[in-house]
Amino acid sequence: MNFIIYDLEATCWRGRPPHGVNEVIEIGAYKINQLGEVLGEFNKFIKPTVNPILSDFCRQLTSISQNDVDRARTFPMVIQEFMDWINIYEEDYKLCSWGKFDVQLLKNDCKLHKLEHDWLDKNINVKGQYHEIKGEHKLTGLKNTIKHEGMEFTGIHHRAISDAENLAKIFVKYIDMWKY
Repeated sequence: MNFIIYDLEATCWRGRPPHGVNEVIEIGAYKINQLGEVLGEFNKFIKPTVNPILSDFCRQLTSISQNDVDRARTFPMVIQEFMDWINIYEEDYKLCSWGKFDVQLLKNDCKLHKLEHDWLDKNINVKGQYHEIKGEHKLTGLKNTIKHEGMEFTGIHHRAISDAENLAKIFVKYIDMWKY
């Protein structure tokens, strides 16, 4: 069993998105085995197609530039690379995200591009399970959780690869406690 610890960044605005659509613009992930060993890393930008111009708010929040996404490939190509990297047809895996938002965003983009999305059903909500393990009812953000665990947040907050790296720290610390 491999665990795919992942995070996404998406197009964003203050308020509702134009055309009602947020699109994935970055996937960051770590592949971890049952011993907590890192087997690989995946990090790709994605060119949005419904709203191809990033808002000022999005660029400031994520530090992702317009040039980063303009040079990237579109969702169908990048998601195929991600699925190949996970090796969804030959490896047993669980996708692990901080909350429910990321898996829903992936499903929405798959539907937008008329792509298969049943492979996303193998998902662990690490945020929800973490708070169950800790006996807490108040759900906190990833950065605060890292601090609460006495760890240092590394990288750039709201960058998919950095958030995935920090999530992996929490996941590995409690590796024997996750329900899947």
